[in-house]
Amino acid sequence: MKFIISGKNIDVTPGLKNTIQNKLGKLERYFTPDTEVIVTLSVEKERQKIEVTIPVKGNLIRSEQVSSDMYVSIDLVEEVIERQLRKYKNKLVAKHQESGVFQPEFFEKEEAPEENEIKIVRTKKFGIKPMFPEDACVQMELTGHDFFVFCNAETDEVNVVYRRKNGTFGLIEPEFQ
Repeated sequence: MKFIISGKNIDVTPGLKNTIQNKLGKLERYFTPDTEVIVTLSVEKERQKIEVTIPVKGNLIRSEQVSSDMYVSIDLVEEVIERQLRKYKNKLVAKHQESGVFQPEFFEKEEAPEENEIKIVRTKKFGIKPMFPEDACVQMELTGHDFFVFCNAETDEVNVVYRRKNGTFGLIEPEFQ
């Protein structure tokens, strides 16, 4: 892997460079040697940010992590990139295609299911009757939920009312494009 490391408002010290190459170098087993890894470090006040971009066959593997310590940000970004690679691998395997930037070992190792993987475990169906947003808020209160899906009597479209963190209510209306 070829690392392109740059900094904004920060000197990229040899220690930072070595840490980045060691952490992200763990991913080297998945990529061909000529794969570029673009790393940008930046500092704004107390925010230590790292951005990592790896172009792969028309797609991007990318993560941006911020913390109060650059070394913590580097650890976080490595975890996210690895998780993205597992998802990308599953996508490639599902489509029976291989990308030229990956080593054959990338496809051989079987991964355990991701604990944060999106998995729908329940489907719920219910009848919705036309009502006004204010009535939907009352229904939401009665059900004890933080949101309520309803058919808006004024527009005949499916809307959602939700409780905001400050205790007020919000309304989501579709906008077709």
